[in-house]
Amino acid sequence: MFTLDDLLHPITPAQFFADYDDRKPLHIPAGNDARKREVLTWAAWNDMLNRTVNWTSSSLRLMRNHQAVPEEQYCRSVRTVNGMVMQPSPAKMEVFISAGASVVANDVQQMHSPLADIADVLSRAYAAQIGANIYCSFQGVQAFGTHYDNHHVFVIHTEGEKVWNLYEQRAENPVENLPDTTETRLYLEQSRGRVVQQVRMRPGDVLYLPRGWYHDALAEDGGSLHVTFSIAPLYGRILFQLLDYAAMQNPSFREYLPPAGQDGGKALARKVTEMGQFLARLAASPAFHDEVAMAQARLTPRPAGFTLPERKPITLYQTTGRAFPAASTGVRGAYEWAMQERRFALEDMIAQIDFASEAELRAAVDAAVAAGALKKA
Repeated sequence: MFTLDDLLHPITPAQFFADYDDRKPLHIPAGNDARKREVLTWAAWNDMLNRTVNWTSSSLRLMRNHQAVPEEQYCRSVRTVNGMVMQPSPAKMEVFISAGASVVANDVQQMHSPLADIADVLSRAYAAQIGANIYCSFQGVQAFGTHYDNHHVFVIHTEGEKVWNLYEQRAENPVENLPDTTETRLYLEQSRGRVVQQVRMRPGDVLYLPRGWYHDALAEDGGSLHVTFSIAPLYGRILFQLLDYAAMQNPSFREYLPPAGQDGGKALARKVTEMGQFLARLAASPAFHDEVAMAQARLTPRPAGFTLPERKPITLYQTTGRAFPAASTGVRGAYEWAMQERRFALEDMIAQIDFASEAELRAAVDAAVAAGALKKA
């Protein structure tokens, strides 16, 4: 099981977050540590590719000379139970790969257990949504030109070698993807500045890039394989979504606004000011801070743990009508769910309440039983 210490070694997590996180790039050579290069071997990558039914034109792409190969050139239309899909053709892909095309596999964090482990570690460290893409490139052919990402990036290089150019410019907290056009590529090349660091990635090396850092890369000496983990924590926009839901519980926010011409605009100004003050109080409240924390917690999915053919037991509870004990916002949400259900399985509560840990929910149920609010059914 990978830990954050394993990923960053010999840099400590404390040193990383103090000196590098969201500040500057960090290259960590593998040294004598072979574990990181084993995260994705050629054998494991080929095994993933050979599971052809798992892929579509959006999850498995070919890139050549900075441009995506059109799906109709390497895919075939396949009828599935969900309708027609464009599925990559292994034979067509191999022709393009032989001609130098790079292969990009998107959102693979749950398709290979070592990747899932690292994604879970990063998600918990950053309270962030994690994605993982695999990049398979070949000597002298560049898949992507200079660009920057809208999220932090951890790269684990596992096979071959690749040279990364890191430029002096950094976009300030980008959140929107730039259109993939000739004009955009020209803009990025003109605005990237000079190369400030050139990193040769070898098997087992790790590279961290803060969000917005301009970079490009080129494979050398045959085939190259690396995994890029994208790290996307919540940012300020989430407050508008959470405030919208919370404010709409207040009848005042469901009232019509007075016309701007009424009373010389004073009525409208007064109403808008009152609502703004309410939102400020709401955003400053500990309960709203708990809502933000729960939104962060939802970004880290619980790992799957199937043990079939063994079926896990379920434990039934029912409410008694007595008061539930005092609890944190997250646990109160679980109690409210239980009151609505009246009779429920603890395991269903754990599945439904995705903003609290399983341990918290089990402890909450035990506390409610002790308080007489719940009893076993």
